Amino acid sequence: MKTCIYSVRLAVLSLAVAAAFPAFSQTGATPQLKETVVTAMRSIQPVGDVVADVTIIDREHIERSGAVGLADVLKRIPGIEISRNGGPGATTSVFLRGAESRFTAVYIDGVRVDSQATGGAAWEAIPLVLIDRIEILRGPAAAVYGSDAIGGVIQLFTRKGEGAFSPSIGVGFGTYNTKKVDAAFSGSSGMFDYSLGLARETSTGFDSQTSVAHNPDNDGYRSQSANARLGLQISKTQRVEVSALTNDVNSQYDGFGFMPLSPVDDRSLHKLQTLGLNWQAQWTDAWSTRLSVNESNDRYETTPSPYLTLTRLRGYTVQNELRLGEQLFTAALERKEDHLQNAPIDQGRSQDAVALGYSLSRQAHTVQLNVRHDQDSEFGGKTTGSAAYAYAFTRAWRATASAGTAFRAPTLYQRFSVYGVPTLAPESSRNVEMGLRWTQGASSAGLAAYRNKVDNLITFAGAGPCASPFGCYANTAHAEYSGVTLSASHAVGGVNLSASLDLQNPRDLDTGRQLARRAKKHGTLTADTHVANWLLGVESQFSGRRFDDAGNTTVLGGYTLLNLSASTPLARDWTLMARVDNLADKQYELAQTYATAGRSFYVGVKWAPK
Repeated sequence: MKTCIYSVRLAVLSLAVAAAFPAFSQTGATPQLKETVVTAMRSIQPVGDVVADVTIIDREHIERSGAVGLADVLKRIPGIEISRNGGPGATTSVFLRGAESRFTAVYIDGVRVDSQATGGAAWEAIPLVLIDRIEILRGPAAAVYGSDAIGGVIQLFTRKGEGAFSPSIGVGFGTYNTKKVDAAFSGSSGMFDYSLGLARETSTGFDSQTSVAHNPDNDGYRSQSANARLGLQISKTQRVEVSALTNDVNSQYDGFGFMPLSPVDDRSLHKLQTLGLNWQAQWTDAWSTRLSVNESNDRYETTPSPYLTLTRLRGYTVQNELRLGEQLFTAALERKEDHLQNAPIDQGRSQDAVALGYSLSRQAHTVQLNVRHDQDSEFGGKTTGSAAYAYAFTRAWRATASAGTAFRAPTLYQRFSVYGVPTLAPESSRNVEMGLRWTQGASSAGLAAYRNKVDNLITFAGAGPCASPFGCYANTAHAEYSGVTLSASHAVGGVNLSASLDLQNPRDLDTGRQLARRAKKHGTLTADTHVANWLLGVESQFSGRRFDDAGNTTVLGGYTLLNLSASTPLARDWTLMARVDNLADKQYELAQTYATAGRSFYVGVKWAPK
């Protein structure tokens, strides 16, 4: 009880400090890693040279979060909301700056992940326990990554082997009979480095439906995953790396047409696989080349209800970089191949692209320019571009401004299903944003203001040229995602405080209505401190009301969640982690008629020799 009262006081103090701060934010409330580099331009850069709005999440932050699913980590980051049809194994959407879930390009170790059936990555199928690092880039990035990156890019990285042999084992138990076990080892020897991981998670879950007519059983899940990342330094100037990841998820859900006399155990079987091969050569101190060949497979099946869809993505990229002092020139050729099997659909398409980039970081000035042309085998050519500028007018203050265009090609399901229209045009966007950031030692504050307009938005409209009498996909809508992200972090008397607030207006420009399942305001307050050998933390997440439908007739109420965390060394190489989520047992919905977890406890122990 004393710990709870102390944590609540920290939350109040966090709110007070956040209010006292200048309300500015460029990146998330997550502390930035000074020496870390990011891939905002698909090139290694120091964080200080990046103009884009970027947040980096490291393994320590992931482990301390106690989160079960990847989306549960992301929703605590500024600019991100999620929607989920039940528990962690259920269908999940991630909205980056209010943009549709399909408008975020997702990569695992550089391998593109997407579904040509639903559009967007299957977040529920990505195993969080195997992820070592997350990089979140907010704002359109199609001039670098091509189709999909209208709202931003999220890069996920598994662990890279470095140094001596390093094993680890973790076990955890939680509410809803949640059980987790994982094992990994990594290291390097001579020219060879390696990293391998295994994980298994199970949970009996909770009844995911709140409607009257549904199967009242608990809807749990089982996940089994593995990954490997192997590297070979062929010579001082050449390196080859192979990465692979696989995850099988078997989760329960409540289907339609429930019959009490003969209830059915509906299950979704989701399998995600990625495989990447990379070769890099440093020809001179200034010139380097990187070649990538990769493939991902997303297989989704439901039983006993017969449904099966398989998306296969292949990518081939060659990128050259030329560094001349403070300047970086990049030139890339890329080919993407998408294929969808979803009976009776058996269709594919390809995109060939050329991309050019330029970056200059000179004293107080940073400039980044990118242009890219994609040639699609179906709809023809699409050119995108971006320009960004940053000016550090003092050692503590930095201002940024950028503009860019982006697009998303229609999915193969949107074009060739019974609801599809082959002549659909790509969704396209125009974005402008400005930022201001202050950094003084361990304290920081920032602001990012943006406006992203999307034309040719694909929606499910009325009957039209498709085969279905119930409706067809069509380029009928226009949307605008505009808003301001504020954040601050500071340390007071041994307590680390951080806060963020998103004020946004994701809306349909044709109707003026708020886009479904997105709030106009959401944010977080966090505080942590050391007490004896314990690291104690408190976190508050809040969201305003949302609408479950495009017509804004069904309201999803706002909510506030309070979470507590604690960790301490048990002995040499042993660490105990504990977490309480939704301490007040708040009942809320992320999607109408779908339940969310109540008060949840989790305790884990990890062995990791130093």
